[in-house]
Amino acid sequence: MQTLSRRQFLSAAALTTLALRATLLHSLTETTPIGIRTRSGPLRGEQSLGVNVFRGVPFAEPPVGPLRFRAPVPVKPWTTERDATRFPAAAMQPGSSGIDHSEDCLYLNIWSPSSPGPHPVYVWIHGGGFTGGSAFEPMFDGIILAQQGIVCVTVAYRLGVFGFLDFEPLLGADYAGSANNALRDLMTALGWVQQNIAAFGGDPARVTIGGESAGAKLTDILMGVPSAQPLFHQMISESGGAERVLTRAQGETVARGFASIWRAQPAGEPKALLTAPAANLIQAQTQFIASWPQHFPLRCQVDGLLVPLRPVETIAAGSSRGKRLLIGTNRDESAAFLGPHPQNDPGPADLGNLSVSDFDEVFKKYPEVYPQMIPELLRIRATTAEEYWVPSLRAADAHLKGGGTAFVYRLDFAETGGYLRGYAFHSLDVRLVWDRPSALAENAQAEADLALQMHHAWVAFLRGEAPAAPGIPAWPAYNAVARPTMVFDTQNHVEQKPQEAELRLWDGIL
Repeated sequence: MQTLSRRQFLSAAALTTLALRATLLHSLTETTPIGIRTRSGPLRGEQSLGVNVFRGVPFAEPPVGPLRFRAPVPVKPWTTERDATRFPAAAMQPGSSGIDHSEDCLYLNIWSPSSPGPHPVYVWIHGGGFTGGSAFEPMFDGIILAQQGIVCVTVAYRLGVFGFLDFEPLLGADYAGSANNALRDLMTALGWVQQNIAAFGGDPARVTIGGESAGAKLTDILMGVPSAQPLFHQMISESGGAERVLTRAQGETVARGFASIWRAQPAGEPKALLTAPAANLIQAQTQFIASWPQHFPLRCQVDGLLVPLRPVETIAAGSSRGKRLLIGTNRDESAAFLGPHPQNDPGPADLGNLSVSDFDEVFKKYPEVYPQMIPELLRIRATTAEEYWVPSLRAADAHLKGGGTAFVYRLDFAETGGYLRGYAFHSLDVRLVWDRPSALAENAQAEADLALQMHHAWVAFLRGEAPAAPGIPAWPAYNAVARPTMVFDTQNHVEQKPQEAELRLWDGIL
């Protein structure tokens, strides 16, 4: 079987879940219309299975026309009842598969208990490598949380060049900070939640933000944005880390690299970026990413304003003081990208934070730490550490230093069939946390048991309790000395100082 690159994997996963939305999210039957009045205006949603559902609720003005590449503008109030029974289009991104994409994408979806509140709120930020995904993927159907007393909000944000490219070098000072427009989209959504979630039975004083992959990285970066702190109260980060940000100089280099691709197109003057069809921008983006020597060139940026410093520095200085963090990674994240038996040394497309030369300085020491480990597995473990595990630990350490509390986990439970049999690969945790285990797994009962345990531990955390569930031992809070880590597997257990020798290889690197 052909191995997918990291960006191909993320894109394919996003498209697969998007294509399934009609079969799951629109499959609710026996719905009853329900109306609600928010500060923004009246909405008409649906009630089913004891849950109120409102889809496609705008939180910002459409970022189109003169608002393209601009900071989001909070949605203007409306007076007539708005239909909130259908999902909106996904943000602009590569791919099709019959899925609607649009620049007009700044909407959120809400699942709330029909019982009186106030209930805790979970705002879920989808993943997709900063270039794909949506807020209505079937895996994230919030009904499963709403039935347990949690208001679930899934939120969209601009992707790719629309949300993560610095256009100031190309279009002038009016577009300064545009590399952080996706962050501003999320903050605008969180501001809308603060003002309106009480109408849905949610408690604006108990808002958790969280996500997986790019959604987790954005969560961790938001921890380091001082002006975002009043908008949420605790965080969940699955396969994240706050390392993936650019300096202003790096952002300018990326912008000029994209411009070189854009200028090669017909009518490719920079000013044409403001009026060109969105599909043309996506085409140029695809060519640019394929040609760029570093992985994920489209990222948030340290701009000195919204993001004043590298997020881990701001977090360590206390930006997320007093908040709780649940954070962790999967043991074999990179198996999803390198394949289960990678033949070649990692290249630029396999690394999220380092150059190949810098990575090689660490990688060459891995056989000393794991002398019995086969080279293929060494590649998977080292790239997993570079992209997910070490950045997540650095975020947890910074959060503790800044006065926060953290609970750290590692998923060791491995796929039991198919191409990635034996690996705890990237995104495997998602179906467990959302209690959607695979019925086709060879070890289906063990997976179902673990999914129920992890799901209830996450729900307990969302409620403000310690993460706990039957079948999980007492989960101690993280500290930087013993680094207690909950290991999820067929036998859940807590490890002290896990992978200590491996972690030391990364000192001073990340």
